Amino acid sequence: MSAVDPPSSSPLAASILRKKDLDPDPICQFRKWLDEAVAAGVHLPEAMTLATTTADGQPSARTVLLRNCDERGFVFFTNYQSRKGRELTGNPRAALVFFWEPLERQVLVEGRVEKSTAAESDAYYDSRPRGSRLGAWASPQGQVLASREMLDERVKQVEAQYANQEQVPRPPYWGGFRVLPTTMEFWQGQPSRLHDRIRYRRGEDGGWVMERLAP
Repeated sequence: MSAVDPPSSSPLAASILRKKDLDPDPICQFRKWLDEAVAAGVHLPEAMTLATTTADGQPSARTVLLRNCDERGFVFFTNYQSRKGRELTGNPRAALVFFWEPLERQVLVEGRVEKSTAAESDAYYDSRPRGSRLGAWASPQGQVLASREMLDERVKQVEAQYANQEQVPRPPYWGGFRVLPTTMEFWQGQPSRLHDRIRYRRGEDGGWVMERLAP
């Protein structure tokens, strides 16, 4: 127990986040918290805010869904020609935020970004409902449309194109990104705004260093 951690006799000890109670691997700890959010019935616990920037530093953010989390990092899928796709290609760094309000928990992730392999993207694309696969072809994500009717017409054209094909191929401009974390912060809400913040960061030896941050 570190010098700043409260003794186990503290009245808040059951809810206080202590380094000794956390997994030394932040991704394993994240999976534990995600499982607890699912068990608690949190709506869309896999939803995460994704922040990106252009090469010259203009930021943007949006909510996307986590589709895989393994020992390498956090995976989501998108149109590579979308704004986030272009920004991640030009500046392959990103930040993620998960917020599970009923549990008063938040996880922040920062790291490098790489594209998923073609096999990974194919596997996920093939698991999607047929309508979603067709939509990936029909929607020029982020581009200006003259009307909703134009989008509907594009969908009809794609439906007709693949009407006699059971398998809809993955568009070459659609696939996954993986965020490889260099820092992860676990935030647990506490009374009087004295929240718990435990940060993991990569050390010089490549391992994880855990630190308590002031709220």
